[in-house]
This record gives sequence, structure tokens and C-alpha cells, in this order.
Amino acid sequence: MRAAVFDRFGPPEVLHVVHVPDPEPAPGEVRVRVLAAGVQPFDVAVRQGLMPWAEVHFPQTIGQEYAGVVEALGEGVRDLAVGDAVLGSTMLNGAAERVCVRAGTVVRKPAGLGFPAAAALVAASQTASGALLELGVDAGDVLLVHAAAGSVGTVATQLARLAGATVIGSASPGNHDRVRRQGAIPVTYGAGLVRDVRELGLQPTVALDAAGAEAIAQSVELGIAADRIGTIVDDEAAEKHGVRVVRAGRDPRRLAEVVALAARGKVVLPVQAFPLAEIAEAHRAVESRHSHGKVVLILEP
Repeated sequence: MRAAVFDRFGPPEVLHVVHVPDPEPAPGEVRVRVLAAGVQPFDVAVRQGLMPWAEVHFPQTIGQEYAGVVEALGEGVRDLAVGDAVLGSTMLNGAAERVCVRAGTVVRKPAGLGFPAAAALVAASQTASGALLELGVDAGDVLLVHAAAGSVGTVATQLARLAGATVIGSASPGNHDRVRRQGAIPVTYGAGLVRDVRELGLQPTVALDAAGAEAIAQSVELGIAADRIGTIVDDEAAEKHGVRVVRAGRDPRRLAEVVALAARGKVVLPVQAFPLAEIAEAHRAVESRHSHGKVVLILEP
């Protein structure tokens, strides 16, 4: 099978595609033929050597999100069958034509959702839904989402609107129409954000930071209570201002809930697709932080 690997830490060019033996499922695992695989900032950081706690053994495979079809069952697996369309999380091996994962972590893909869209939702769904749960976002809240056009911000905005919250979303001017389509009121990120939010006449009650930089300080300046400000990207600023670092973790049940909404058109996450052979370009797009939608690798021929 083909798999993306890197032999040293460095820029996107260290990534290349090699042929390796197919993995065999252990007891309690299934082997999935991967048709689409998400690329996320975590992958970029691992490739750069910025995640010292992540176990890396060169040549190292990469990738955390997959969608595909069950191809083989390990001993003891009863709830899945060969041919089932599935998606889920893995660890540093998702950008490959086949992956073995624990059966209990697998989520069935709804028929109304394509494989690229399913792969795109894996991490963003679990992060966004977990963050909103931890921050207690509900009807009546005014949620400020920093980086509302990013993958987590996009999903968080739509889930919060479905819960009845009003959402203000920061983004570059070129993404304001997209933020509006998600159901949020757009404001431009940067030095004028606090002024622009105040001019709306809405008092934010909760904030989710997926941008970093000045986002937490701006949320505090807007008068949002510290225990209702959460960040997924800026631990240092969180400690400085006494706000939450949101580490919701993986949860197949939350993922299943969001992909069910996506299959009904209630949650939409645009996809920017690259073939596996162009994984370096895919990483470069994520690293730029200006990709148009969630970056996804397409693995089927």
C-alpha cells in the first residue's frame, strides 16, 4: 500500500509517499481501506518537531483522520462488517491507503455524506462539540468565535446556532460572506475587533479562541467571564489571563452526532482536496493558515 512518511523533522518537502506492507488487524481491530484523510495543524506540528510528547520513529507515517470502507476484521469484532463505510480518529498513520483501528473508535458514515466530507469532519467535530459542551454554550448565549472561517470555527459556529446561540465570528474580510452563510455575524480579526464587536450592540457571554495572538486578551477586554473563555490553541495566554484551555478529547459519540447533522445538511464544512501524492502541498496549505476549507487527501485512484 502507499503511505505518506517523513524521515526527518522539517518543512513540507520532507514528506513523501512510499510503498509499505498492508497492516493486519489485531484482535478487536478493523482494517479500513482509506478513501479520504484529513490534514490538521497537529500533523504540521509533528512534522516540524514541535510535539516532543508525540512518539516519532523514522521513517514516520502521519495523519489523524480517515474515512473509508472496512476491509478486514480482527478477532472478536462483531459490530462491524466488511464493506461498512466508516470514519474516525487514528494516531500518526491516517495518510495511507489502509489503516488498522480499534473497532470501538469507529463511527459509521451516513449514506448522505461523501468520504472527503466525512474525513474533513473528524477532528473539527470532536474539538468544536467538546469545546461548546465544556463552555456550556446554549440558547441565549452570544458566542464570539475567533477564527470562525477555520475548520473548528466553522463547525462550532453552526453547532452553536443549532443550539440557539447568537454567534459573532472573526475572520478576514474575504471570508465574511462565508461566516454569514454559517449563520454568524462577521467581524474582522485584528486590532479593531473589540471596537467592531461593541458597535454591534451585542454583549458576548462566551468566547472560543481558535486563532491565538490577541484573541484571549480581546475576549477579556470585552467583559466575558474568564470561566467562559476557552482556547484550543494558546495555552500561554490562557495561563496569563486565567481562562480555560479546552482539551475535549476524542469521543466517537460526539463525532457520530455531528456527522449525522452533516448528512442532513445542518453542518457544512468546505473541503480543499489534494491527491496523496501532493501531501507536501496539502501540509503547506494548512501551515499557511489561509486554506479555503478543511484540507483533505484523496486516496482512491
